[in-house]
Amino acid sequence: MHVDEAKRTLGSKIPWICDNMNNGLKHTLGNRPNSEFIIDPDGRIVVSRDWSRPEELRSDLQRLVGPVTKPTTITALQMPTRKPPQTTATGIVKRITIPTNMSPLKVTANKSEIPHYAKLLAEMSGQQIYLGFFLDPLYKVHWNNKAPALTFDIKTPVGVTVTPANGTSENVEVDADADPREFLVTFDGRSSEPMIVTVKYFACDDAETFCIPVEQEYEVSFERDRDGGSRRQPGDRMAQNRGSFGKSRMNEMMQRIAIMRTLDIDSDGVISAEEIESAPDSLRQIDNDGNDRLSSEEIRGQVTRGPRNDPNFRRPGGSSMQRFGDPRFRRFEP
Repeated sequence: MHVDEAKRTLGSKIPWICDNMNNGLKHTLGNRPNSEFIIDPDGRIVVSRDWSRPEELRSDLQRLVGPVTKPTTITALQMPTRKPPQTTATGIVKRITIPTNMSPLKVTANKSEIPHYAKLLAEMSGQQIYLGFFLDPLYKVHWNNKAPALTFDIKTPVGVTVTPANGTSENVEVDADADPREFLVTFDGRSSEPMIVTVKYFACDDAETFCIPVEQEYEVSFERDRDGGSRRQPGDRMAQNRGSFGKSRMNEMMQRIAIMRTLDIDSDGVISAEEIESAPDSLRQIDNDGNDRLSSEEIRGQVTRGPRNDPNFRRPGGSSMQRFGDPRFRRFEP
C-alpha cells in the first residue's frame, strides 16, 4: 500500500524493494540508518557502505558499467510534479519541547476493527516518556475540533507509576487540523511487562464522508526499538547542521556514534556488561598509531571503517568499499 502510494506520488516506474513488517531486510543488511548497496544483475552485493556517499556511488557505477555518455537530467525524466493534497490545516498546534537523546520504545497496536487512523510514537529519556499521536496521511483524515478532544489513559504494570496517568489534548480554535497530539509523562520503576495506553479520539475523513469516535489500545514496552523513528525537534534539522556551529555539532555526533559502534560488539544497540568489560580492548583497536591515545581523527575514522571484527566495514587503510561477488570488481582503485 505504501509503495503503491509512493509510486503514484512520484510517478515512478522503476522496481521497488519493500521490506516486510518485521524489517527482515533491514536487519540482514546491518541495521544501518543510511546504508548503501550495489547489487549486480545476479542479485549479489558487490559494493556495501554503512553510509551513503553519492559521489562514490557514481564512481562505483562507472567502474561497473562504464561511463555514461548521455547523463540523464532531472528535466529529461519529465516526472510529474505535484504538491501533496493538503485540505486540512497544519502548524496550528504548537509542538512541545522534548528532552534530547530520546530512544524509541517498542509499540504494539492491539487489534482493532477500526483502522488505526492515529499512530502512536513513544520515546524515552531518563524518567520521561514522550507520547505522540500522529494521523496516518494514507487515510486522509483530520481531527474534528468541534468534537471532544483526544484523551489518553495509561495502565501500568506492577512496580511502575506514571504521572500523569491520563490526559486530554488542548482545545484548538480552528474547526479541523492535522497536527500531532503530544504529551510528556514521568515514570518511576521498570518492568518487563508493557504499559497499556488507551486513546480516544474522533477521526473524520477529508472528503467529509464520515466522522466517527475511535477507541484503541497500544502496548508500550520499556524496551528500545531498533526500528523505531524519532520525533524531530521543531525547526529545520539540516539548517541547524549548517555553518561552523552545525559542523561542530555534527562532529560531536559522529564521534559519539563511532564510540558507540566500537563498544557495541554485537551491534544490538546496547552496551552490555560484557562489552563494558571489553571496552579497553575495543578502544585499543582504533588506536592506529599505537600511542595509547585516541585522537579525534581516529575516532571519526570509525564512522567510515566500523569495528575491525565487523566484516561489513573496511579495515584501517583499506578502501571505503566492501567488495563481494565477481573477482573483477576487486580491481578497483582505493
